[in-house]
Amino acid sequence: MSHKFKIGQHVRQPGISYAGNKSITDGLFEIVRLMPDDRSGEPTYRIKSAGGERAVRESELSHVV
Repeated sequence: MSHKFKIGQHVRQPGISYAGNKSITDGLFEIVRLMPDDRSGEPTYRIKSAGGERAVRESELSHVV
C-alpha cells in the first residue's frame, strides 16, 4: 500500500489518549516519518506533538480540516 499522508502534514488522531493525569481528545500531530507497512500491510507513520512522538497505523489518523 502507498502512504495517504506526507511528511510535514498535520493530522488528527481521534479518540482519547492520556498524558500524565490529563486526557487529550482529538490530538493534533505532524507526520515526521513514513514507515514500512505493518504485518497486515497497513502503512505506518511516526507522528509528533508537543507531548512527544509515537508510531501509528494509517487507520488511526484523519485529515485536519
